[in-house]
Amino acid sequence: MSSLPPEQVVAAQKAGVDTTFGLLTKIFDGVEKLAELNVQAVKSSIAENQEILLKAVSAGEPNALFAQQASHAQPAIEKAQSYWRHVYEIISSTQAELATVAEAQLKQYQHDALAFVDSLAKKAPAGSETAVAAWKTFITTASETANTTCEAARKAAKQAVETAESNISTAASASAKRARQLAAPVEANEK
Repeated sequence: MSSLPPEQVVAAQKAGVDTTFGLLTKIFDGVEKLAELNVQAVKSSIAENQEILLKAVSAGEPNALFAQQASHAQPAIEKAQSYWRHVYEIISSTQAELATVAEAQLKQYQHDALAFVDSLAKKAPAGSETAVAAWKTFITTASETANTTCEAARKAAKQAVETAESNISTAASASAKRARQLAAPVEANEK
């Protein structure tokens, strides 16, 4: 039989349900932001492609068509990079929100575990101080280990973010350079 009063059990269950639905809400918000971004990207792409197609149809010479395609290469690359930057930002912010909730929940579990051991210690028979101290030591050690693990995960996530940002910048520079190289011969032929 549990030594916890029914009110505490109900409160713990309610807190668990609230936390679960809070996490699900944050995840759903992230998915919703990604969906909105994708809808916006598709609408923009359709409008741009329609404009390009109309210009291509009205271009009388093949050189004009190639020049037009070359002139759209750089903006298309920049838009794709912007899109992926937004995706990255949405995912990063959602992950950060989830990490914050998880960290708060971990601290609450640690607090609750120590409170539980303290309540047991008050009701424990004489001579059980060693066992209670061992439980407290175990919980404290487990808490410190969990905190160290969370900090290591946070540092690894930060490093991954910095690496991703660096890779995006490098890819953007390389893409822009390549687009300029591809457009240069077409533009030279126009003159």
